[in-house]
Amino acid sequence: MQTGSDTGQSFSLNVLQKENEQLRNRIHWLESILHHVPAMIYSYDNNNKSVTWCNDRLAETVGFTPAEMTGMGMEFFRHIMHPDDFKLAAVAQQSFLNNKEQFGGLARIRKKGEVDYRWLLGLEVPFTHDKNGRVVEIICAFLDLTNAIDTNVQLSEALNAIMRRQHESLFNKLTSREKDVLAMAVKGLNNKEIAHSLNLSRYTVETHRKNIRLKLKVRNTSELITIARKIGFE
Repeated sequence: MQTGSDTGQSFSLNVLQKENEQLRNRIHWLESILHHVPAMIYSYDNNNKSVTWCNDRLAETVGFTPAEMTGMGMEFFRHIMHPDDFKLAAVAQQSFLNNKEQFGGLARIRKKGEVDYRWLLGLEVPFTHDKNGRVVEIICAFLDLTNAIDTNVQLSEALNAIMRRQHESLFNKLTSREKDVLAMAVKGLNNKEIAHSLNLSRYTVETHRKNIRLKLKVRNTSELITIARKIGFE
């Protein structure tokens, strides 16, 4: 014969079991979302660039198992990233050592065994920290722009807007005189004509143009004029 105490314990146990079952179902549902979301999500140890977790989407995209990614460390990124973009892995790593709050941009990767690369848009943020507040793990999310085929016009406009803002940020580093020189260069004036219009020596104009190229990170006049027109110079 059960006592009131036994009945109460049985009821509590049933409630606890039901709550545990609900919790397991909730966890399974959340894990399912992480693995089915149309994005590559993973975390890595910022000290050695070793992947600590990833969703199924990333594993399917790159052709490596989670265990293989973890064991390869930085070599995993070297293997999948375009040679010109691989340096970004080290840049991101250093940026978080310098306490940057996020790192984002574009990079090319390819699946193991394939030749063609695909463009990814990614964003990384600190995930876990040690007792001294230093970043330990980074969590990352990447979208495959190669599959963004339903909004080609908007994609092009978005990338152009991003580049325009970047160029405008660099443009703001120019002095007033450098802006004057740039405006005339865009109109097609040569150094001699610019010097005459601004009452400067030709050598001074050449120095200004050199400084402008350095600040805007361009190699020649053609690139300089292209960027200036994107900013709004006519």
